[in-house]
Amino acid sequence: MGAFLRSDLAAECDLAGDCGVLTDEREADGCHIFRVHVRDEEAAARLGKPRGHYVTLTCGDVRAADEQRLFCVRRALAVELREMAARMAGKSIGRGFRVLVAGLGNGRVIADAVGPETVRRLSVTRHVRRCDDALFATLGLCEIAAICPGIPGQTGMETVEVVRGAAENVRPDLVVAVDALAARDTERLLATVQLADTGIHPGSGVGNGRGALNGDTVGFPVLGLGVPTVVESATLVADAMQKAGMAPDEAALSRALRGGRNYFVTPDKIDLLVPAVATLLASSLEKAFSVG
Repeated sequence: MGAFLRSDLAAECDLAGDCGVLTDEREADGCHIFRVHVRDEEAAARLGKPRGHYVTLTCGDVRAADEQRLFCVRRALAVELREMAARMAGKSIGRGFRVLVAGLGNGRVIADAVGPETVRRLSVTRHVRRCDDALFATLGLCEIAAICPGIPGQTGMETVEVVRGAAENVRPDLVVAVDALAARDTERLLATVQLADTGIHPGSGVGNGRGALNGDTVGFPVLGLGVPTVVESATLVADAMQKAGMAPDEAALSRALRGGRNYFVTPDKIDLLVPAVATLLASSLEKAFSVG
């Protein structure tokens, strides 16, 4: 697919022959795990992705998975989360580890509600520790706080402003920003999870980029955790043309879809898929930040 088709996923970039990028892939617990390390600023500029590490875990349709399959996916995702979190924070995860989970997006729009729905299902523990340290010790989790910052149209504030304010009070070792993403490949919708130590750019995949959430803007390390929920209609047109044996003229297609004729499309069962994915993310975060 051409560069004019938007995607938040590093795994969908053209990585072939790029000496500034290292890749690695393997299978774990029935999931395909693809790692991308963007090593220098030149490679970052070519790919349109900040320099850093990206992990893409392909897990398939979690709504149709049985309990054993969900257990395996949850374990694979938790391992990746825990490893990246400890490396970013520079410390092991124990009772004293503090994490702030930010559920980004508009909770009133289901395709954009992965973040808020994940937070709604997450066990938070910071308030327990402040009230009863002995009870906190029995929970088996580190210190977890969570926030849903909403969108500027609801709050009048940029997402990064709200998250930064919360982080300044919580003083976390790590911020985990959970968000809905855009993909190019329709097979990835709600079947892929991306982790990134570069933080996250809310709305960038749909051309509505707001202030980035990263270590520089928030003041604390930010781990981006996202699931693609939308794909451009241009992608669907290009896919259909290729399947029909017609190579799409990207420049002509881009011109034809300007002026409000391009849309972002979600799966027809999005209202069932988002809650299933949010449940997976919340349980994986709890497993990743478990102690004892």
